[in-house]
Amino acid sequence: MALADDAKARPLLVALDFDGTLAPLQDDPSLSRVLPEGVEPLRRIAEADDVALALVSGRALHDLHALAEVPVGTYLIGSHGAERARVTRHGLDRDVVRLTDEQADRLAALGAQASAIARGRDGIWVETKPTAVVLHTRLAERADAAAAHEQALALGAELGSGVLSGKDVVEISVLHASKGEALGALRDELGARVVVYAGDDVTDEHAFEALGEHDVTVKVGPGDTAARLRVADPHEMTHALAALADALPG
Repeated sequence: MALADDAKARPLLVALDFDGTLAPLQDDPSLSRVLPEGVEPLRRIAEADDVALALVSGRALHDLHALAEVPVGTYLIGSHGAERARVTRHGLDRDVVRLTDEQADRLAALGAQASAIARGRDGIWVETKPTAVVLHTRLAERADAAAAHEQALALGAELGSGVLSGKDVVEISVLHASKGEALGALRDELGARVVVYAGDDVTDEHAFEALGEHDVTVKVGPGDTAARLRVADPHEMTHALAALADALPG
C-alpha cells in the first residue's frame, strides 16, 4: 500500500464513519459495535508514527464513545461535527458546546414537536442530542416512515438551523454543522497532508466533497457517491484497514 510508505503523506489522518462503516447497521442502534476483527487494526493505526485516527459520526458524542472500541488518542467528532473530543486514559477531553438561550428554547420546541410526530406511530422514535433532535424511522412501516419523514423536514424548515436527511433519519440541529467542515478543521489543526475518509451514508458525502485529489475517499456500500473508491460493506472495510495497519512502518 503506497500511501503507508509515503513520507510525503505525513502527517496522515485516517477518519472513519461508525455505523455502516466500522459497525454493521442494526435495527437497534444501541447494539452497534465495531466488528471484532477491526479493533486491533484501529489500535495499530492510532499508534503509528505521524498518523492520527478519528471517528466522524452523526451519533451524539457520549453514545459514540460508549459503543466504539477505539484506542486512547482517537479524535471523536459527533453530531455531524457539532461535538468534538479526544479519548484519554481517563475518559473524554471534550470541547464544550454552548447554546444561546434562543437556541436552547428552539431545541426544546423541536423535541416536543418531533415527539408529537412520532406519537402513535410504531417503529418511530426521537433522539435528543446536545444540539439537535433526530427522528428515527428505521423500524416503521413504509407509509408511516414516509409521512413522518416529510413532517420532520417541514419542522426542520421551520425551527432548525440545519437539516440532515440520512438513512431512515432526519436530524434537525439548532447549530450549523457538517462532517466536511469538522473534518477540515481537524485536518488544519493536525497539519495533515493526506486524509483517508470512509463512510456509507449520504451525510458522508459532505466529507468526501470537502477533500482534495490527493486524499483517499471510500464509499462503503451501494449508492451514488463523490468518493473515488468503494468497498462492499464493513467487513471489506475492516480488511482494508487491516492492510493499511500492516503496511504502516512499525
